[in-house]
Amino acid sequence: MRITRKSTILSAAGAALLLGLTACGPAGSAGPGGVEEPDESGEAATGNGPYSLEIAENPEFEAGTTMAELAEAGSITIGTKFDQPLFGLQGPDGSPVGFDVAIGALVAAELGIPFEDIEWIEAQSSVRESFLESDQVDMVVATYTINDARKERIDFAGPYFIAGQDILVAAGNPEGIEGPEDLEGLPVCSAEGSTPAATISEQYGAELLAAGGYSDCLDPLRNGQVVAVTTDNVILSGFVDQNPGEFELLGETFTEEPYGIGVPLGDDAFRTFINDVLEEAFEDGTWARLFEETAGTVIDVPEPPSVDRY
Repeated sequence: MRITRKSTILSAAGAALLLGLTACGPAGSAGPGGVEEPDESGEAATGNGPYSLEIAENPEFEAGTTMAELAEAGSITIGTKFDQPLFGLQGPDGSPVGFDVAIGALVAAELGIPFEDIEWIEAQSSVRESFLESDQVDMVVATYTINDARKERIDFAGPYFIAGQDILVAAGNPEGIEGPEDLEGLPVCSAEGSTPAATISEQYGAELLAAGGYSDCLDPLRNGQVVAVTTDNVILSGFVDQNPGEFELLGETFTEEPYGIGVPLGDDAFRTFINDVLEEAFEDGTWARLFEETAGTVIDVPEPPSVDRY
């Protein structure tokens, strides 16, 4: 297990810039990315960190469990994406914001760990399992689809969101692409090691251009090196929102992608704890609030999924 006391501090003012949105609310209201707008004193009106989560005071856990060790350390290291608008996007101060970040902060809060004592590490698709196996992170919240192949190496809590694979094309759809069947033999970009990359190449016969991250696919689409970018609809929606007039989304999903929280293989107690946290957040409205303040700035708030306690 990785226990660290390093921290990254996300200021309320800086966080409001991270999704590239400019709308502002009245003092004390939640602004873009789920950040409390500062009052006249320059400080957030309520809550801890950008997501106004109540921090558990002196939580008690069974000795020797991951929860007990993290709570005692007072810090946690979480892997997430740094290049995905709405879910995990890095800002000028180096810290990410988005729905994945909010979910990670939610789990930390229930461990008694405030936002400023979370260390965020970029976890691109190709390294998520290895980061958990090598104890570089305590958990991964990074648009991480639960599947059987990954369960051979790590465990998952959740799901906490259900996405679906979609296709991003240049504005006007110059190639006339209507669905994944039209991509056979054509160059398509997706992230190396991701479920969407495997699906589009293995099931639909596309010629895959594997990139480090999904944002690395945008320039190849702009310059005509590929005819499309494919990944989950929520990620692509963020790119459309951030680049008005450049891209369009087909809007027809062709897979189901349950997002889970990755934890080390065999840590059943930690996985059970996280599932309990998620279910409580589903029931008391916290999950919906966090989604509305982050991805919900662009996407309608869905119903929460059902946790799979496999």
